[in-house]
Amino acid sequence: MELGKSVIEGFNFMCNVQFWRMAVLWTFSIIFSYLKLFCDSFFSQKSKCYPRFSPKDSIFTTNSVSRPVCIITGATSGLGAAAAYALSREGFYIVLVGRSSELLSKAIYDIKNRNGDACLKSFEVDLSSFKSIIEFKHSLQKWLWDSNMHPSIQLLVNNAGILATSPRSTSEGFDQMMATNYIGAFCLTKVLLPLLEHSPVPSRVVNVTSFTHWNVCCMQANKETVSGKCFMKSKPYPYAHIYEYSKLCMLLFSYELHRQVALVDKSRHLSVLAVDPGAVKTNIMREIPWCFSWMAFKVLKLLGVLQSPENGVCSILDAALAPPEVSGVYFFGGNGRSMNSSLLSYDTRLAKDLWAASCTLFEEMGNE
Repeated sequence: MELGKSVIEGFNFMCNVQFWRMAVLWTFSIIFSYLKLFCDSFFSQKSKCYPRFSPKDSIFTTNSVSRPVCIITGATSGLGAAAAYALSREGFYIVLVGRSSELLSKAIYDIKNRNGDACLKSFEVDLSSFKSIIEFKHSLQKWLWDSNMHPSIQLLVNNAGILATSPRSTSEGFDQMMATNYIGAFCLTKVLLPLLEHSPVPSRVVNVTSFTHWNVCCMQANKETVSGKCFMKSKPYPYAHIYEYSKLCMLLFSYELHRQVALVDKSRHLSVLAVDPGAVKTNIMREIPWCFSWMAFKVLKLLGVLQSPENGVCSILDAALAPPEVSGVYFFGGNGRSMNSSLLSYDTRLAKDLWAASCTLFEEMGNE
């Protein structure tokens, strides 16, 4: 019975156009990204490589900040856990943010086993819930005060993301995938912005996006689309398209925040970077029937583009540890490399519309 049920489930999943969008377009997107990186590196000046600067360097430390604080969302597994470990070795005080207290405890245990000198703190936060984000802000500020630490943070890595194959709504009535992948990151950054700006040393926001953003050729940035409510009405549920859309939103948000910060902070004390780790073998495909996720990883491995979280995290580290003056850049491919993202991601009018719609949602949730 179970086997028959799995076969029927797999067949129905394969008949969905969203499956073929993932299987074909996403594969082409990752191959295109590497080809573009190669061409930019050898035939144009669009690709740049940046060195890494460790927090152990004097530029990142003062008498008031001896160990910079780094917040990582989605830190219980995959890239988030790998980034938490790697950045703890660089001297950051790592704040792990995740939805499960049990998985957070396990992540801390694993990091401590590999790096006994790691300074770690965890908070249970549901990034799809505005209430949970506000509670986290207050808990974080209290912890900084109680720990006699400077009331600021130096690095925020917005890494959390899901790939949901069925529609689910948040307590605010938003699509859960849009809420987790974009709205949560936007709201978290907005509430933590004063702590980032208050840092006595250079601070940074790193937004994790995806090569899948190349598949979005046009979009509207209004409340219905940003909240994902318009997608929830569609049948079948366009999960692949929503994932791509959320990752494009992260890019537009990154570039717009970079522009807004530059207007008021000419010294670029606060920098904003986007990063695409590429194809990484994590549990993000856990809602996809195992036979298809297994096949996807096999194909990506044969193509030579599949990475482990330990290797895939390199691009995140490149962005996190780039020189303080670097901002508004899209990192991809590791080894400090960067390139241009899609043309649509640089649409300033679209970015401003997205920012306005996101701020409206933020204000409405704050008034509830």
